[in-house]
Amino acid sequence: MKPPTWMPLLPLLLLLAAQPPASAHNKCDKAECAVVKEKIRTIESKMRSGYTRAQGERYESQLRELRAKRYKICR
Repeated sequence: MKPPTWMPLLPLLLLLAAQPPASAHNKCDKAECAVVKEKIRTIESKMRSGYTRAQGERYESQLRELRAKRYKICR
C-alpha cells in the first residue's frame, strides 16, 4: 500500500500548528512600540528646553538605545 501524498508535509503542518497566532504578537508589539515612541518624544521635549553637557550626553545615549529598539519592534 502506498502512503498518502500529504505525508511528507506532516512535519511542516505540525510546526505551523505549534506557533502562536501572529495577531497576538502584533498587539504586544504595537503597545510596546507606542511606549518607546512616547519615551523618545519625552526626551526630545526635555532637550528642547535646554540641558547641561552631562544631561545632553545622557539624553543622546538614551535616544540611541530607544531608536534602536524602535527600529526592531515598530515595523
